[in-house]
Amino acid sequence: MPISRLFISLLFCVLPQLLEGARILAIFPFPGPSQYINVVPYLKGLAARGHQVTSVNAFPQKKPVENFHDIVVPEVFQSYEEIIADLEISRNSWEENSFVNDFFLSVTKTVLQNAKVQQELLQPGKAQFDLIIVEALRTDALYGFAAHFNAPIIGISTFGTDWNIDELVGNTSPISYIPLITGGLTDHMTYWERVHNFVETAIAWLNWKLVYVPLHVKLYEQYFPHIAHKKPLVELSKNFSLVLLNQHFSLSFPRPYVPNMIEVGGLHIAHKPAPLPKEMEEFIQGAGSTGVIYFSLGSNIKSKDLPEERKQMLLQALASLPQRVLWKFEDEQLPNKPPNVFISKWFPQPDILAHPNVKLFITHGGLLSTIESIHHGKPVLGLPFFYDQFLNVERAKQAGFGLALDHKQMTGAEFVQTIKRLINEPKFSETAKLMSARYRDQPMSPQETAIWWTEYVLRHKGAPHMRIAAQDLSFVAYHSLDVVGLLLGVAVLMLVIIFYLLQRLLCSRGGAGKQKLKNQ
Repeated sequence: MPISRLFISLLFCVLPQLLEGARILAIFPFPGPSQYINVVPYLKGLAARGHQVTSVNAFPQKKPVENFHDIVVPEVFQSYEEIIADLEISRNSWEENSFVNDFFLSVTKTVLQNAKVQQELLQPGKAQFDLIIVEALRTDALYGFAAHFNAPIIGISTFGTDWNIDELVGNTSPISYIPLITGGLTDHMTYWERVHNFVETAIAWLNWKLVYVPLHVKLYEQYFPHIAHKKPLVELSKNFSLVLLNQHFSLSFPRPYVPNMIEVGGLHIAHKPAPLPKEMEEFIQGAGSTGVIYFSLGSNIKSKDLPEERKQMLLQALASLPQRVLWKFEDEQLPNKPPNVFISKWFPQPDILAHPNVKLFITHGGLLSTIESIHHGKPVLGLPFFYDQFLNVERAKQAGFGLALDHKQMTGAEFVQTIKRLINEPKFSETAKLMSARYRDQPMSPQETAIWWTEYVLRHKGAPHMRIAAQDLSFVAYHSLDVVGLLLGVAVLMLVIIFYLLQRLLCSRGGAGKQKLKNQ
């Protein structure tokens, strides 16, 4: 074991003796399973170290976990299916932002209206917490729990950062080379792509600030009336102790962060892959040297819901391949399924990608899947559907470990040809392995990093010394608009004075000339 890792392991054994178990409230209520999958190992890791974790979520533990208490909010699923069904409806930029922000607002309301949340968390004197951990995804009214319990707050972003998350800690993300998360662009943008990025970011910012921030303020004042007059929501939204980002520069691109933004990309990935179920292992081993393709559209998009003609096209294409295929398919039966295709409603995805006989990952391009593919050094074929998936797939293309197709427009021949290229051209696999080596070259695992920084915040009472002064500045002062205004004003005043003096000089000379002619 390297000395650095040995030291870290010893440090992890010693630190719990220096820090008493804390009472931690974690709020991760979104109905998308992948978001909770990302954080639950981290939360369990905190519980295993003696902290008492209360988790507000939609996916309670099936078996009791020591020091871990669920508060379940099943109501978040009520409109979830409708939202997924409406994802591909064509909208303009303003409507698209409203669609997303409406969903976040709905989830926020659902949490605050939940009977157990009101009984266990909102009633005065019912509970006390030393730390609040939230998914920092436009659920601002939920930040009120930090003021309610007078506790520091940590945010976790399952997709990295954007302008909205940046504002929590005063981070700077120059839009000249940092694309909007939903834009499908990379850090190397053309002039017109930069114009597009600027306009789309401005629309997203205005939609949030003008329409949805006031709605969250009303929710905050409604459910936290006893503190709303003391601590305005805008103050809470600028007082995060730490933000943990499910991202890493080796997965995307290098960019600036303030000290209390920490990259923990791959937070959910275990140190060692678990053995696969016997039937899956035998299917993979039976493929021989031709290998296996793993095909999954994630937890939100279900393969069973694809149009029938799309499913049949995919089946015919997969049947023509020499490789075997593991396809995450949510029905028990799949008519016309060829013998080289194995379907299941669920696969242990990281463990499958770790298998040496898996040659390619066909994916929707979700960030968790993208990180897992890089962690295990597998090339990808991206079929993006929405949100950050286009950006993740574009990065895979740019980095050289993946290709992309439009799932609506692609033909069976294009699908097969792209798969064969990714498997038969060594450069894709070699690049994936190179990126895996870069990503894995870290002093601590992402989970160890996240836990260390979480306990750092606890040890240092919210770590206010990491908070940058920019959080105390207004928009005008932060962007030095007052300074620019003063300098422009002085410059204009000087020009006015010069113009006035020149005019007086010319007038006096003109008057003297006329007097001279008159005297002659």
